[in-house]
Amino acid sequence: MPQPLSPPASTPTRFFEDFTVGESFDLGAMPRFTEASIVAFASQYDPQPFHLDPVAARGSIFGGLVASGWQTVAGYMRLLVDRVLSQTPSMGSPGVEEVRWPQPVRPGDLISGQLTVVAIRPSLSRAEMGIVRWKGEARNQAGEIVLSMSWVNFIGRRKAG
Repeated sequence: MPQPLSPPASTPTRFFEDFTVGESFDLGAMPRFTEASIVAFASQYDPQPFHLDPVAARGSIFGGLVASGWQTVAGYMRLLVDRVLSQTPSMGSPGVEEVRWPQPVRPGDLISGQLTVVAIRPSLSRAEMGIVRWKGEARNQAGEIVLSMSWVNFIGRRKAG
């Protein structure tokens, strides 16, 4: 598991009111994907042959070993927490609306994350929170998108109401 890039904030430094539509964040890079890390993740969570066995993977539609998309999502989540959510009073999420993996992640790939605020609005039912809609992307070293996601987070407000 990667080491934290920054410690969680003991006191939040960004609240719902501090986010603006169109604001973007560079989330930094995940640890480089290796054959060993791909196989280890797949062994535990997604044991399909093209994630587990380099020889079997050569005969797959990928032509070689590829990381599970869920491994890419997990790495992205770590970047998101370390770089953004740990600095907020994050109150969770009702779920991800869309996840896409347009290109596979292969051994040796260095994946970087980006995050954009798509929409913000105060919660109509809970005055202590606002709703932030995000679009996230992860790209490999060639600039190809390997992950795109959209979802909402509940972020605490500086002042209720």
